[in-house]
Amino acid sequence: MSSFRPESGAELKARALRYLARREHSRAELERKLAPHAESAGALQALLEQLEQKKQLCNERFAEQRAHVLARKYGPARIRHDLKAKGISPELVGRVSAAGELETARAILRRKYRAPAATREERARRARFLQGRGFSPEVIHRLVMRDPED
Repeated sequence: MSSFRPESGAELKARALRYLARREHSRAELERKLAPHAESAGALQALLEQLEQKKQLCNERFAEQRAHVLARKYGPARIRHDLKAKGISPELVGRVSAAGELETARAILRRKYRAPAATREERARRARFLQGRGFSPEVIHRLVMRDPED
């Protein structure tokens, strides 16, 4: 059975850079992953500040990249929820999550369903599908309940 040994500053920085090389991380997310390995909270905060100053860690870049990836499948409400859970500030969340909701929803519907909805039940099924993906009621109504091709 091995005893746990906190990592030195260089080891902690190397671990942080390995995480960041795989994908972008928010500051809160990286802090959570590194905390069990840090010698002290102060050393961890100093490392995070250093990474931000060198532009190796950037919440804005993370939020834009994450929103772009999620936008292929989800609507703004789901994206906002995900970004808030990752520790992104509300003003940054608002800036990156609302771009092109109608077009995104239309593209997702076209990928999922090839033919237009013929019955009321089918329209309701599609509305629930879009709602579960985080789209607003206005967009759902416009795409599903009215003319889907407008």
